[in-house]
Amino acid sequence: MSAPFVLALRVLLALSLYAFLGWALFTIWNELRTQGTLLAARKIPGINLNIQIGDQPLSQRYFTQSEILLGRDSHCDLPLPDDTVSVRHARLSYHHGQWWLEDLGSTNGTRLNNDKVSIPTVVINGDYVECGKASIVINLGIDTTNPPTQRIPDLGETE
Repeated sequence: MSAPFVLALRVLLALSLYAFLGWALFTIWNELRTQGTLLAARKIPGINLNIQIGDQPLSQRYFTQSEILLGRDSHCDLPLPDDTVSVRHARLSYHHGQWWLEDLGSTNGTRLNNDKVSIPTVVINGDYVECGKASIVINLGIDTTNPPTQRIPDLGETE
């Protein structure tokens, strides 16, 4: 009488153990699948740059990549054809959930809202960047199809 009871108890415990292991593996697999979907859906927010070089007309560029190289070189992501701009002047990069501006050892320096950029600095919507005589206004996450027609004001000017 006791031997069949012990055998049934052992079988029941083994089935319970296998059910628990199956549930644990299913939960882990489901969590990994959910995290993978969330990571795949994460996108880099776009950045819209309004550019003015000297008295040239205002131009506008929209980027969705994580790194934007600014400089005089035609291979830069944002070429700035001006002699006061270095070949590889500055870099805008997206990491840690924010856009950062970094000077790349340029001759004339990079300024953010009239302050010299010496270390990578977080940029926000509406910031004003100067690379030599090139002026750039940053608009985060905005993709406008109609380019602006007004001139970008200098920070030293009064309106």
